[in-house]
Amino acid sequence: QVQPAESGGGTVQAGDSLRLSCAAPGRITSNYAMAWFRLAPGKEREFVAAIRWNSGGASFYADSVKGRFTISRDNVKNTMYLQMNSLKPEDTAVYYCAARLAAPRDTIVMMGNWKNYSYWGQGTQVTVSS
Repeated sequence: QVQPAESGGGTVQAGDSLRLSCAAPGRITSNYAMAWFRLAPGKEREFVAAIRWNSGGASFYADSVKGRFTISRDNVKNTMYLQMNSLKPEDTAVYYCAARLAAPRDTIVMMGNWKNYSYWGQGTQVTVSS
């Protein structure tokens, strides 16, 4: 597998929860980081959360999802997850997972810039109705 692959999207009501999964690229190592971005109609691509693939597994979140979303990864299954709780209609978007080589000193600014990511999934739709 060369590219990440998302799954788990769907349609839910406001306040519900949903978990997205992303199968990591086969080449991923501890030097990589993976992230979730989202794209809503009429808006720019937005950073959601990122996580390092090393043993520390530091995570980063956008302010808009902090406290509601949790990013995690399973190195054995080579899979990243996004647990989304207390969903709001404004969370409606296509959610993409992405992967990149990440330096130890990379900040959230670098983690949150979609242009720094080399590998992208096809996206999965999340729709939250009010």
